[in-house]
Amino acid sequence: MLSDPLKKTIRTAHQRIAASLEDYRPRPSQNYLVAEIAKTLAGEYDKKQRICVIEAGTGTGKSLAYCLGALPIALKANKKLVISTATVALQEQLLFKELPFFAEHSGLTFSYDLVKGRGRYICAHKLENAVNGDEQQMALMPTLSSPLSEMEQKCLKQLHQAYSNKKWQGDRDSWADVIPDRVWGLISGDKHSCQRQMKAHQTCPFHLARNKIAQMDVLVANHSLLLADLELGGGVILPEPENCIYVIDEAHHLAHITRDFSSAAATIKGTQDWLEKLLKFSGKMAQAIFSASAAGSQFKLNDAVDDIGRGHKTVLTMLDSAAYEYNEDHTYRFAHGRLPEQLTQQAQDIAEAAKTALRILNKMHEALSSDVNDGDVKGFIAEPLLAESGQYIARLETLYKLWSSYSKHSESVPHARWIKRMEYKNHHDYLLSDCPIEVGFYLKDKLWRECAGAVLCSATLTALGSFEHFAHESGLRGEPGVKFIKVPSPFDYPQQALLHIPKTECEPTDKAFSDYLVKALPQSLQKDRANLVLFASYWQMQHVAERLRKQGWDILVQGEISRDALVRRHKKRIDDGQGSILFGTQSLSEGLDLPGDYLTNLVITKIPFAVPTSPIEEAQAEFVQSKGGNPFLSITVPDAAKKLVQSCGRLLRKERDSGRITIYDRRLVSKRYGKAMLDTLPPFKRQIDCSCLN
Repeated sequence: MLSDPLKKTIRTAHQRIAASLEDYRPRPSQNYLVAEIAKTLAGEYDKKQRICVIEAGTGTGKSLAYCLGALPIALKANKKLVISTATVALQEQLLFKELPFFAEHSGLTFSYDLVKGRGRYICAHKLENAVNGDEQQMALMPTLSSPLSEMEQKCLKQLHQAYSNKKWQGDRDSWADVIPDRVWGLISGDKHSCQRQMKAHQTCPFHLARNKIAQMDVLVANHSLLLADLELGGGVILPEPENCIYVIDEAHHLAHITRDFSSAAATIKGTQDWLEKLLKFSGKMAQAIFSASAAGSQFKLNDAVDDIGRGHKTVLTMLDSAAYEYNEDHTYRFAHGRLPEQLTQQAQDIAEAAKTALRILNKMHEALSSDVNDGDVKGFIAEPLLAESGQYIARLETLYKLWSSYSKHSESVPHARWIKRMEYKNHHDYLLSDCPIEVGFYLKDKLWRECAGAVLCSATLTALGSFEHFAHESGLRGEPGVKFIKVPSPFDYPQQALLHIPKTECEPTDKAFSDYLVKALPQSLQKDRANLVLFASYWQMQHVAERLRKQGWDILVQGEISRDALVRRHKKRIDDGQGSILFGTQSLSEGLDLPGDYLTNLVITKIPFAVPTSPIEEAQAEFVQSKGGNPFLSITVPDAAKKLVQSCGRLLRKERDSGRITIYDRRLVSKRYGKAMLDTLPPFKRQIDCSCLN
């Protein structure tokens, strides 16, 4: 229950914040959110599962609401408050604006920091070896296929010098210039080569950062890091879930990112190549280990690797002789995730061999680490071997994950499974992939039933007015104690914006629609104002931009320069009073913040339907159909509805913003699903022209 002292703490913090904000206006929706978050996390709705799902419109102040509602409870219960986001922009907003302001004015005493994955930090020993080691030896490392270029070598030396002189802390994000991927891949930390139990690594940047994080009350992370921690069993990168209250902002991304983390892929011939290198490497590893039993481990490892190789050769022969009908992308998807029995049997054998190889190599890796700590093996001898074995361990983990999944039938947990034939100049290969199409069960078992509490929030969690779609894909449907909350934005939509659906000459599905946009768009653009035009396809955007430029229109087009440069140029034109026209695809419909005069005219060319062309999307549709459902209505329409809300959300960012939205898609009024989509949009003032279409 929410005690009186806690209520007083929250109320006092809220009053302090309100007094510190310029032009503060009491918002009933924000007050309601604070109260509901606090009551949920205090266990007033359910003692065991303390979870609330919140859709809060733009301008609600949800970050302030969850800080006020969750932080006092986390501090009182001695739990970590983990705020996870999907975008860097929101992380930066929290770290450099929201949390500093809250810490200064709320009256609450707490510390906070950003949590980054190990791969964002250097391994000091890798950096030292890369600069001062044998270049030929470094070129043979799995991370490099060829020696570093002169520019890359210069960058590497600059990094080493800055770190040695304590002018750089060793994390990628604090380096002023871009670090090439090839350089970073050579020196970045990983879980196998950089281990706390080794004395030489206890002062590495990653472990120093972890020591600091252990003292923090609030941790800001991203969804990928959260999922990486759960994949490792929880409590490895972040604190244990039972010791955390999670705020998952931008929660509409969570299921998709979870799916990515649960997938696996590997090639046949490409795997054979690194397995051959592993056979040679195992001898070096065994020779370096102090224990006499290392030779026996090497033989067992080589036997297991040979078994994997034989299995792969059998699979290669099988795929070469199979009469699969590959699509234009050279991809063949197994219907319903069901593999031929012969392939399933091979998968069982390969998975078993990969599991054995992984277990033995891990054992050898741990033995060599212990030898270094005991002083039996010199660090400079062991370091490169541990780094390389760590990479082989990671590859064996992926290989085992793939073949282990392929060895199981797909009935209980539906999977998408497919093969891509890859053609090269002198040979071909096959990329085998596996991905679960439903991940709610994973989140339920790993996160919701383990954590101390969770707040999930976003501006777009409902689809067609219901939380049902999100609850299903995130594993919260039917779960006890889950509170679903929807609060409106404080904006006066009818007064601030007009939604116009003009009459059109053709449907967006018509081949002539792109040429029609070339003719129609000039009527909707305002040369002296800030315009954003969102397209459903990159090709269509380029087609329209090319033809309008020939007519003399000055247009900024996404993809021609970086996103940051694009936005800066757009804002400068508005600041200079020139007006600006910005063309973008669906990726600009989220996370793009253009308040005030930076956006007053938004044009959406069509409903952002996703075409189910990927094997995962096709498998999802197939699974829904197999259950008697309609994939278009249960997947495609809800997803498109959320994207349309996100697109329209670009226009009004602050309470005094105003402008116009034009949507060139008559299906919003001509189709039943379109009318349902229209009803999910904010209550803008509407202007719907009579259609020219029959």
